Amino acid sequence: MKQADSYVKAFEIGEPLDGGCIGEVIESNNDRFKVGDQVLGNLGWREYWNSDGKEVHKLDPELAPIQAYLGALGMTGMTAWVGLRRIADLRSGSTVFVSAASGAVGSMVCQIAKADGCKVIGSAGTDEKIQWLKKKAGLDAVINYKTTGNLSKELGKLAPNGIDVYFDNVGSDHLEAAIDHMNDFGCIVCCGMISTYNATEPASAPRNLFKVIGKRLRLQGFIVRDHMAEREEFVRDVSTLIRDGKIAWEDTITEGLENAPDAFIGLFKGDNLGKALVRISNENQ
Repeated sequence: MKQADSYVKAFEIGEPLDGGCIGEVIESNNDRFKVGDQVLGNLGWREYWNSDGKEVHKLDPELAPIQAYLGALGMTGMTAWVGLRRIADLRSGSTVFVSAASGAVGSMVCQIAKADGCKVIGSAGTDEKIQWLKKKAGLDAVINYKTTGNLSKELGKLAPNGIDVYFDNVGSDHLEAAIDHMNDFGCIVCCGMISTYNATEPASAPRNLFKVIGKRLRLQGFIVRDHMAEREEFVRDVSTLIRDGKIAWEDTITEGLENAPDAFIGLFKGDNLGKALVRISNENQ
């Protein structure tokens, strides 16, 4: 809701909130869609919406459960895929550090990197998330950033040969720790910096950006919407990984549209494991 330059329009009081949503077509005058089709759109927080068909995708329930198109096969999964495939140019054998590793994007980053033969280290904030990352996502190591005394020191122990790719979802102290241990010519993929989203004062870290020069690091931010022309390739690639049993996911589901604000706020407190979803209830369900 901040009134500042951004790649998306700020939410406005009194206006419906937009966001990724899946619905069933209940009436259609468009030849591309028939009643009963499951579709993905971006009109978000509402029980019903009208569309002329633009930027609406018909879903294939044979590839994965429908709700996966909001997660593993949706915008979050594609964000992970673009960050690794197009920005990092990931190579087998690399050491990858992922912050917020149990989140919707982070968990996909971890598993795509593991499928590519990389060593993967993640960070998370609860024992439940850490166990899921180790047992279900197959990470090599996970740091509990809330209990570790020194994030950079702990990361150094787990990556004695350095880090080749850091996928940043947090910023601040995580970015600082990653820079400390990046290998020369490494890549930092700047996806999100959730630690600063609601900050009222500038972040105290990173304080070591000067190391970017000596290590000849590449830091690149990206927005997945710039890569939507590659959506079909992403779906083919990741659906293959799902069929091969190389991708697992969890959804944190909140029931009822009226509870969507609580689910949204919970993202900033780390309440969710995997993708946070709201199942919209109405008289027809």
